[in-house]
Amino acid sequence: MNYEQARFNMIEQQIRPWEVLDNQVLSLLAVVKREDFVPPAHKALAFVDMEIPLPPQSEPGQCMLAPKVEARILQELAVQKHEKVLEIGAGSGYMAALLAHRAQQVITLEINPSLAQTARDNLQKAGLYNAEVRTGDGAANLAKSVSSNDPLQGPFDVIVLSGSVAEVPASLLSMLKVGGRLSAIVGFEPVMRATLITRVAEDAWRTTQAWDTVAPRLLNFPEPSSFSF
Repeated sequence: MNYEQARFNMIEQQIRPWEVLDNQVLSLLAVVKREDFVPPAHKALAFVDMEIPLPPQSEPGQCMLAPKVEARILQELAVQKHEKVLEIGAGSGYMAALLAHRAQQVITLEINPSLAQTARDNLQKAGLYNAEVRTGDGAANLAKSVSSNDPLQGPFDVIVLSGSVAEVPASLLSMLKVGGRLSAIVGFEPVMRATLITRVAEDAWRTTQAWDTVAPRLLNFPEPSSFSF
């Protein structure tokens, strides 16, 4: 397989048509080798417009998001070199790799220990040492569960939820700096919205929902009851 040609085709045929036109993002997608973050059994699918399942298969829903979704999230967050990023849902480490090229520091949480180790290994092989993978539950109230001198406490310039949630917990929003941005895919199938929340003041947030997509759920985030009375 000609990986370079497949990568070029992915960028030109999938990602540009999805309104990802930031040259820095497009250049980054050409540099970070997505195939190195894909499970060996699915390597031929590295550049296909689809989600790629991640082991262990005993936990359905664990996947790499489609390339165009990852690219558009990265474009909208506009991460800067001085910024500190928190990702929920490390998966194979690919999104953390993209973020690490743009940010000063990335902390990424993965609830599955074996997948966390895979992400750790993949990032190390890629030579990225400003991305730290931690095994942990991103749905926990992180702001209260870590010590005051732990960098995981934040605050963060950017928070990325690499999966979908029914709603964004207030505990995560509280970990944003003023001017900070949080990206999440919010809602219920068949239609979810890519959501960008910016903390514009100490007690004020601005929310934009620019495009529709669907993504598997992140584990343990609350699901509001579907019943109404």
